[in-house]
Amino acid sequence: MTHHGTAELPALSERIGKVLALDPSAPAVEFERHWHTWGELAAAADAVAPLVRPGERVALLLRNRPPQLGLLLGLLRAGACVVAVNPGRGAERVRADLGSLAVATVAGGRADLAALAPRARRLGSDELGVVTGSGSPPGTGGGSAPGTADPRPGVAVEMLTSGTTGPPKRVPLAYETFRRVLAGARHYERSPDSGLRLRRGVVIVNAPLVHLGGLFRILQCVNDGRAFCLLERFRVEEWADAVRRHRPSTVSLVPAALRMVLDSDLGPTDLSGVRSVISGTAPLAPEDADAFQARFGVPVLTSYAATEFGGGVAGWNLADHERYWTAKHGSVGRAHAGCALRVVDPDTGAPREPDEPGLLEVRAAQLGDDSGWTRTTDLARLDTDGFLWILGRADQAIIRGGFKILPDDVRTALERDPRVRGAAVVGHPDARLGAVPVAAVEPRPGVTVSAEDLLAAAAGVLARYELPTRLRVVEALPRTPSGKVDLAAVRELFTQSPSSTELSSPEHP
Repeated sequence: MTHHGTAELPALSERIGKVLALDPSAPAVEFERHWHTWGELAAAADAVAPLVRPGERVALLLRNRPPQLGLLLGLLRAGACVVAVNPGRGAERVRADLGSLAVATVAGGRADLAALAPRARRLGSDELGVVTGSGSPPGTGGGSAPGTADPRPGVAVEMLTSGTTGPPKRVPLAYETFRRVLAGARHYERSPDSGLRLRRGVVIVNAPLVHLGGLFRILQCVNDGRAFCLLERFRVEEWADAVRRHRPSTVSLVPAALRMVLDSDLGPTDLSGVRSVISGTAPLAPEDADAFQARFGVPVLTSYAATEFGGGVAGWNLADHERYWTAKHGSVGRAHAGCALRVVDPDTGAPREPDEPGLLEVRAAQLGDDSGWTRTTDLARLDTDGFLWILGRADQAIIRGGFKILPDDVRTALERDPRVRGAAVVGHPDARLGAVPVAAVEPRPGVTVSAEDLLAAAAGVLARYELPTRLRVVEALPRTPSGKVDLAAVRELFTQSPSSTELSSPEHP
């Protein structure tokens, strides 16, 4: 095994190594009702250690499974730069993705690697494999020596954004950023002790590790020395079974998953140990949050985060929820400790007055003490108490014959219909008007509804120019692995011929 001086390793790398070694026989991660120990995770981490140096970029085909998790921890323990690759995108797209990365080493499950490179060799266990140098998958620039592909010292992960509006982008996230995010998260824990020890309790991780939500939860558990139950993907019954058995005080549900729980036959006793639900990654209708609390007796704490910030920058806590939720209905909460928010004029950059809409800018504590303001593409408003409302995305605005339409306004109107589980609204090119809104709608389970009925209901809420010119009822909205609606895939729906479940509106302003 290659050994590196500890002086050159980031603090997070050292912490991971120490936690893995605390008690190798102790249970660390439950997967499909089978416990894997900290020692088993360490064995997978040890297998990849001789192949990497600090700062070296390594592509990792990352699934929610313990062996791949061990590889992730091993790469981070070694101070490498993990280039997260989603093998669920299919071999052809993964091969193209790898071809653009210029990495010399690709690691992951042997089955995933076999579809890309027949010369993948076994790594540590029968489930894991690695391709290096001349054995690299086609198109990756294989033949380069290990470690020669543009090192990224100090970068922990090149993380994919969700890719909701187009191809996913890669954001470099530093070890120091994660250290700061993890330290800041302790402000919201009942016992913020940071001592090096294994802790009681089991966290449920149901978000994909290839996206920031899942990765952060894993790093938080390992950093704290806390065991967790890892779900390969979110399924209501598997999740509910884990909640009943482990009784976590807090669970995390993206809006799509929260709606699936609402649509299930679960009751308050199934969530009897849960004190709060954290929800982020996508807009959550306040009506859904209210319905969840009314049914299960559990408050939903919405949050605001972005991959570029390495995690959350605003959110609700229980104290604020109890005091303000009725008055601040629909807000995503207040700035996290050390973070600052402001709303500015999109053209001049001048700060807006309270409750005036504009573009959101963030100064994120986790990006460093000297970080400046980062402008987002989110339209927002801040009130006098510091509560933040996200109004939509400026880069998705639809200009229809001179009228400006925010897709989130139309989506919210469609989702107010009790027959609707979820909706997505995008702009579609129009020769006369420039662009028009079109919508895909997913009904609630067991509900049959026509596009005509849905448009008629929305007409009571929306202006005529805001009404979608085409509305398609779909069995399920296309989603990214992180649970967000895949807007690029929604646009593709409207390049196809109209179906029997679609209505085209003749009304143009």
